[in-house]
Amino acid sequence: MSLTVADVLALPGLESMRLRAGQIAQSNPVRWPYVAENTDIAEWIMGGELVFVTGINHPRTEQNLLSLVQQAHERAAAGLVILTGPEYIRQIPPSVIDAAQQLDVPLIEQPYALKMVIVTQAIGTALVQAQMLGRSRQHLLEQLLEGDVQSLEALRQRAQSLGLPLATPRQVALFKLEGSERLLEQLSAEDAELRLQDCRERLQQSLLQQLQALGDTLSPVCQGEHWIALLPATNSLDQQHNREAMLALLNQLNPSLAPLRLYLGLSTGGHGPERFAHALNEARQALVAAQSFPERLGVCSFNELGALELLGAIRDRSLLDQFVDKVLGPIISDDARHEPVLMPTLEAWFQENGNLALAAQRLGVHRNTLSYRTQRIESLSGNSFSNPHDRLNISLALLIWRLSSSRPARSTA
Repeated sequence: MSLTVADVLALPGLESMRLRAGQIAQSNPVRWPYVAENTDIAEWIMGGELVFVTGINHPRTEQNLLSLVQQAHERAAAGLVILTGPEYIRQIPPSVIDAAQQLDVPLIEQPYALKMVIVTQAIGTALVQAQMLGRSRQHLLEQLLEGDVQSLEALRQRAQSLGLPLATPRQVALFKLEGSERLLEQLSAEDAELRLQDCRERLQQSLLQQLQALGDTLSPVCQGEHWIALLPATNSLDQQHNREAMLALLNQLNPSLAPLRLYLGLSTGGHGPERFAHALNEARQALVAAQSFPERLGVCSFNELGALELLGAIRDRSLLDQFVDKVLGPIISDDARHEPVLMPTLEAWFQENGNLALAAQRLGVHRNTLSYRTQRIESLSGNSFSNPHDRLNISLALLIWRLSSSRPARSTA
């Protein structure tokens, strides 16, 4: 459980603090309070801080306050608190309030009469309590997601005591943030780590805001490079709404996360706590498809898998590997020895439903070139594109090959 900006404003003794802008983002989680002693804050915060600006050590002009609002937005601060009184900062300029409102930065006014020691003590105590409660809630949810349920009734009672609403049927959304190795290629180790933490914090905040917009009170469970969200989903309409909302979140975040990329797998809906582990397994299968098939645009629902659902049910991986080797082995080997063109040709041919002209256009080659390649594929594999049974075998083998965790996702576009 996170302590949010709204929670801070509701703490006993802090009633005189007023939210002046950024109401839509008052659900931002607060990691800790930070008193800004420098002219700028960008290099001193990493995201999630509630930044206090006093004006005691540095004069705070209107322009400087506008700059601080911009920096708070860019560094994903939880919010900005400006102390006002007869000395130092007498009032918050309207332009600063307008800028915070436009950037969705929670802007809080705190009177100087309210001592900072009281504020920081109240926030610090609340943070410790929220962290303890959050860890207890996350542990219980992890038990349910892992299927570690010896007594469901006991877990229900514990969930009730922790304020976890488990009565609502759920759909699992499994996010994965990929590309950390590309950060290391582009940046120094220290800068890459800072960038990664910034992206993780941005994702956490955005996901929390999206869940609250869905009317949810369950915080996402973070496990390494994965985030698990339990979305309310009673019927198919809820599932469709969840998919649209999560896809919008991906489209919003991915440009700012580059070179990292966010992928999403969704389970079916209507799952009670006793089936959370089953729903997570569905979401994992959908996530693999989202990562392996570029045409899915980074998101896939379990009910969209089709034949992939059957392939995922085969536990003996060697059977799948043997099938791929039998059907596509000679083609894969030929690509390994020469320029790899046959497997991309095969992918493009199926993408365009056997239309040579469109497949050639997709690959940027002449139709005659593609015709020659398809003939070579038939010769090497011993299969014929005109034979329905052979086409089915090739299609299934291609699906398995694309799902292989040992190869990166490839676009035929």
